[in-house]
Amino acid sequence: MPADEELFVAAVRLSRDLHAPWIEPPDTAIRFAHYLQRISRPEHAGFLVIDPADGGLVGFVNINEIVLGAFASGYLGYAAFAGNAGCGLMGDGLAQVVGIAFGAMGLHRLEANIQPSNKPSISLVTRLGFRHEGFSPRYLRVAGAWRDHERFALTAEDWAARTPAS
Repeated sequence: MPADEELFVAAVRLSRDLHAPWIEPPDTAIRFAHYLQRISRPEHAGFLVIDPADGGLVGFVNINEIVLGAFASGYLGYAAFAGNAGCGLMGDGLAQVVGIAFGAMGLHRLEANIQPSNKPSISLVTRLGFRHEGFSPRYLRVAGAWRDHERFALTAEDWAARTPAS
């Protein structure tokens, strides 16, 4: 992913209006380098969502704070880039990452915490089968403020029950 720095940072900059106030993805070379360092650690994983038609960047997906063993869980983060939001490609990419998480990565549970006003994101995880588990006041600091989040989760069993065997 280091080779993707220029395209990634440019896509983030073009997507500021789309992302605010929900997330603050890396928008400089230095922040992108920090991002790459973080996702290179075993407790994090990062994925790019690529448009199969033209090879362009659609968005990104992260699985953060991965804990294996009896917990076997991680926290999902993701964002589409401007120009690709709402066209289904991000949903397809996120579904692929969920499949990897419950398959090759051996996770049992994924949790997505989403600000209540981020209706497109809530709709996306709901379509993938995530269930609403609750409300967490002042859960995560975003853009300098502690933000409330709705908590959604999906288990490997839930995913397997909705996905045809290949």
